[in-house]
Amino acid sequence: MERGAATPEFPSRRREIRSRVARTTVGPMSQTPIVQKGLVPLTEPVKGAVITVSDRCVSGEREDLSGPLAQRLLAEHDIVVDKVHLVPDGVEPVREAIARAVSAGARVVLTTGGTGVTPRDLTPEATAPLLETRLEGLEAQIRAHGLTKTPLAGLSRGLVGVTSRGDGGALIVNAPGSRGGVKDTIAVIGPLVPHVLEQLGGGDH
Repeated sequence: MERGAATPEFPSRRREIRSRVARTTVGPMSQTPIVQKGLVPLTEPVKGAVITVSDRCVSGEREDLSGPLAQRLLAEHDIVVDKVHLVPDGVEPVREAIARAVSAGARVVLTTGGTGVTPRDLTPEATAPLLETRLEGLEAQIRAHGLTKTPLAGLSRGLVGVTSRGDGGALIVNAPGSRGGVKDTIAVIGPLVPHVLEQLGGGDH
């Protein structure tokens, strides 16, 4: 380049090109609103069941506080639980109790206890064969909600799922044995029960 010649304006040229590319590649945002289906309450009460899984509660060594709490919290969502059933830890007692509740017409069955990692924590193992479809997103949502309160929520192996994908299907939920775990579980599950049951009945998303 000769001395004294004008220096090309490369920076301004690059800015002009970038501006032109931005105008041609980035279109206006869609003005069409995204309408999401809102959560609605049950149109009528549904039958539920609460099963407390605890060797110590069954033996009388410890008072069951989580089961009655679950019963009260479910009632706030129009899920009616006549009584709390106490069963010992172990695969067979828990599986039989869940199966009896479903056979008796319960559409929502919540267990509390037995979701940890001790040798007697076998509620998920008892529940799994009864589920036609697991709702793993809800399992993760319950744990995530609990983790906002305590890191111990990450130790829960609780399952959520439905026994069948039809009118007779029941929602099965494993909650931890603590009162905090029961509160967190129902805080997530309670508002979603109407939508789950609607889908089992063939309703829209």
